[in-house]
Amino acid sequence: MAFELLSEPVRRYVKDKRWEGLRPIQVAAITKIMASKDNHILASKTASGKTEAAFLPILSKIKKGTASVQVLYISPLIALINDQFIRVEDLCTNLDIKVTKWHGEANRTAKEHLIKDPDGVVLITPESIEAMLINRPYYAKTLFNDLQYIIIDEIHSFIGTDRGMQLKSLLHRLQQSTSCQPSIIGLSATIGLENFQRAKELTGRPEETIVLIDNASKKIVSRFHYFESSATGLSLDLLKDLYKNTYDGKVLVFPNSRDRAEEVAVKLKRIAEKVGGHSSYFSHHSSVDKELRESIEYFAKNNKHQPFLISCTSTLELGIDIGSVEKVVQLDATHSIASLIQRVGRSGRRDDDESVLLLYSTHPWSPLQSLACWLLYKDAFIEPTYFSDKPFDILVHQVLSLVKERQGLGVNSLKKEFGENFAFKGISGEEFDKIIQHLLHCDLLEKLGTELIIGIEGEKVVNTKDFYTVFTTEPNFKVIHAGKTIGDIPLPPQIIVNENMLLAARIWKIADIDYRAKKIFVTPTNDGRPPIFGGDGGNVHVRIRIKMLELLLSGFNYAELDERCREELHKFRSDFLGFNIEDLEYDRPVIIKERTANYYTFTGSKINRTIHFIMSLAGIPVSLSDASSCIQIDLDNDYYTWKTADPAFEKLFADIDFHLENTLIEKPSILNFSKWGHLLPRIYQVEILKSRYFDFEGAMAFLRSVNWIQHY
Repeated sequence: MAFELLSEPVRRYVKDKRWEGLRPIQVAAITKIMASKDNHILASKTASGKTEAAFLPILSKIKKGTASVQVLYISPLIALINDQFIRVEDLCTNLDIKVTKWHGEANRTAKEHLIKDPDGVVLITPESIEAMLINRPYYAKTLFNDLQYIIIDEIHSFIGTDRGMQLKSLLHRLQQSTSCQPSIIGLSATIGLENFQRAKELTGRPEETIVLIDNASKKIVSRFHYFESSATGLSLDLLKDLYKNTYDGKVLVFPNSRDRAEEVAVKLKRIAEKVGGHSSYFSHHSSVDKELRESIEYFAKNNKHQPFLISCTSTLELGIDIGSVEKVVQLDATHSIASLIQRVGRSGRRDDDESVLLLYSTHPWSPLQSLACWLLYKDAFIEPTYFSDKPFDILVHQVLSLVKERQGLGVNSLKKEFGENFAFKGISGEEFDKIIQHLLHCDLLEKLGTELIIGIEGEKVVNTKDFYTVFTTEPNFKVIHAGKTIGDIPLPPQIIVNENMLLAARIWKIADIDYRAKKIFVTPTNDGRPPIFGGDGGNVHVRIRIKMLELLLSGFNYAELDERCREELHKFRSDFLGFNIEDLEYDRPVIIKERTANYYTFTGSKINRTIHFIMSLAGIPVSLSDASSCIQIDLDNDYYTWKTADPAFEKLFADIDFHLENTLIEKPSILNFSKWGHLLPRIYQVEILKSRYFDFEGAMAFLRSVNWIQHY
C-alpha cells in the first residue's frame, strides 16, 4: 500500500489533515518515487493533487542536517511560487523542514538565513537561478552541494519555448554545482502524448525518466454563443447575455488580450451597477499592479459565498489557487487546445463538481475554430509543441552568462562546457566556433591570451536585470492614482492627457504624463477605452485547421451550439457547398470572385505565413488572413493560376537563405520574437527564422501535394 511507504511523520501529517485517501496520481507517484532515483513526469488533471504527489514521497526520503538544500522547486511564475509556498510550508512545518522563497520580491532576511544554514526546500524561478549563477555563483555551490530533488511545476509551459531551453541549460549548470545527480520531477495538467518525449528531454536524462499518467476526466458542460462585435468593441447583446449567464456565480472570463479583458470587466460592472448586481468585477493580467492581482487572488480564494467575475489573460491559466470557480468563459477561440484545457480546468476543481465552459465568439471564423478545438480536446488530442535542436540565440545568452559567472573562461573549457550541456547537443563544434568568433568581432567577448572575458559591448548587455530573461518585455509606464500604482502599460498613441482609459477594471482620466520618469497620473472618471497592448494570437496547429474543414463539409449539428452559432455555421457551409472535396489532407477550396482568388489552405499558421512570404517575393499581389486560413490573390484583370509546383516558387525556395538575409536587412524587426537573436551572425539569424518563424519544408510539401478545387 502506497501510504505505508511514506515516512512516519508524513503519514501523521496526512492523518492530521483527515484526507479521505490518496488520489490516483499520488498512489502512483509514491510507489515509483519511493522505489528509485529515476526522473518522473506526473501528468493529471488540474486539482488532482500533483503537488502533494511529488512532495509526499520526496519529503519522506530526504535527509536532514546535510548543510544543503534538499529540494529545489522551479516555477514559471512568481505568483505561483507565492501561492504554492503556503501549501508547501504547511506540509513542511509539520515535518520541521525549512521552506524558502527565492526570487526578486522574496524576503531578503530569509535568503540570508538560508545562506548561513542551507537546508530544506527552496522555491525559485528560472530567472532567479540565472541571476544567482551570474552574480553569486558561490551561493549555488553553498546551497545545492547535496541537492536531491528538482521539481518543475507546469513543465508543459517550458516545452518548446526559449525559457524551456534556458531552463534546460540552467539544470546542466546547476548540476555542476552539486556533488550528486538530483532526480527531476515534472508536474503538468496539460501534456499530450506527443509532448512526453520533449518533457523527458528537458530533464537531460530522457532514458531515465518515467511518465506517470492519470487519465481520469471530469464531466464538462459546454455551450457556444455567437455575437458579432463591431469596430467599437463588444456588442451590447453579447455583454447582456454574458451578464445573464454569469451574474450569480464565481466566474473566470478569458479574453485573448489585455485590452479585451479590461473591456469585459468594466462593461459588465456597469451593467451590474444599473441592475443592482454585485460589484465584484476584476481584471487580472500582467499590466495590473502585482499587489492588486494578489488581492484579487486572495479574495477569490477566501470568498466562500459571494459571486465574482475575473476577466483575465494567461496570468490565471496556470495553477494559481483561487479556490472554487463555477464557470469558465472563453471569449473567442484559443490558438491552442493546450490553452483551452488549462482554462477549462480552472472550474469544477472539487471531485464532485462538473466543469462549465461557455465559449463566446465575436467574429465569423471564431465559432468554427472554437468548435474544432473543443472536439479535438474531447478526442484527447493536444498539439505537439515545436522543438528546435539548434537554439542559437539561447546559446549566445548562455555563453555570455557562463563567462560572466566564471569571470573569464578558457576557450577550450568553454567549448567543452557547452559540448556537454544537453540543451545544445544539436549545435556542432563548427557552429559554436563561428558564434564565438562573431561575439569577439562585436566586442561582446574579449580574448586575453587563451581566456575569454566579457567585452566592452558585452558589459552593457550582461550588467542589467533584463539579461536574466530570455523573453522580451515592453518598456512600460507606471499608472498612478493618489500615490498608488494601478499598473504598468506601454505608451500607445491614444494615451494622451485628458483622454480616458480602462485599467484594473476601472475607468480613468489621464491627468498628466511624466515622460522622463515614465509615469502616467490618472483620476477616476466614467467613460473610456482600454490601452492597446502588444502581443499576437499565437500559431494554430494544422490539425485544428483540418478539423475546421471537416466541420464545414459535415452536415452534423452540435447540441452545444446556440441558434446564432448554428446560423453562422450554416452560412459557412453554404459558402463551401459546391466543392467536391474528398481528401481532407490534400483537397482545398478556392473561391474565385470578380477581382480576387481566395485560396483556403486550412493548414497551420507557420505554413500560411511561409506561403504568403514566398508569394510576396514572387511579386504576386497577395494578402493573408490567418484567422480564416485564406490567402487572397489580387487578380488585377490578369488571371493568375496558382500552380501546385510553380517553377518560380521552387527557385525561391532554393535561394531562400539569400532572400531571408535581405529581409533581415530591410526589416530587422522580423526577428523581434527572439530576444537574443540580434547578437547572432546573420547566417544563424536566418536559421532561427527558418525554424521558428517560417516552415519552408512544410510549405513546399503543401504546395507540391495540394489539390486546389475551384468554385465560381
